[in-house]
Amino acid sequence: MELRCSPPGSLLIPASTAAERSRLAARLARAGVRGLRVASYLRVADNSTDDEEWLAQLDALVQLAADIGALGVRLFPGARRPGPLADSLAARRLRAAAARMSDTGRRLLLETHDSHPRATDVARVLAAVDHAAVGAVWDVLHTWCAGESCAESARVLAPWLYHVQIEDVATRDGLSPVLPGKGAVPLQDVPAALAAIGCRGWLCLEWEKHWFPDAPGLLEALRHAAGRLEPAAPLLPHTTP
Repeated sequence: MELRCSPPGSLLIPASTAAERSRLAARLARAGVRGLRVASYLRVADNSTDDEEWLAQLDALVQLAADIGALGVRLFPGARRPGPLADSLAARRLRAAAARMSDTGRRLLLETHDSHPRATDVARVLAAVDHAAVGAVWDVLHTWCAGESCAESARVLAPWLYHVQIEDVATRDGLSPVLPGKGAVPLQDVPAALAAIGCRGWLCLEWEKHWFPDAPGLLEALRHAAGRLEPAAPLLPHTTP
């Protein structure tokens, strides 16, 4: 399970006490659930904070992941003005962060999102970082909305891809979720695209009922996803609550 890390309503935030972290780790263990990623909202290309403050915020998130046994932290690009300067800022911060992550076994994953919605956008930054502790989250919805095919996105992110998020919507202009396979996102192309690059990372159903209360329930969405995404290669499913 990918654990959203932003108030309100999150199970886990940087201000969570040691006792709260311990209780959550125990609860996940009893349920047989792995805390896969801390899904943070920290923006690596946001120049409204300086590098020292940004790295301090990231250190807190990495410690949070460690305390619950999660494999790493998800990051957003979040540039106010996309372009070479934003790419350079993101790469510099990720290189500095990666040097501190080398012996932890955890990874920082940059998602195709907001200012960098295409795989090609995220790949520019990751190529400049060039560190094993830094990888990519492919959010299929955002790359599709930006005009990339699934095959292209997978191919471009292949050197860094550890984590894929799927969701479905009726049109590119509306983000209200529909059951996987019932909307316009070409989810049926995802398994073949991943098989083509030999990816065996995590496949995540991102279900945003928190923001869209009228959406169907999570269990129904999971059933639809499982029934319509027959993988061409073994994939490891999980979900974002």
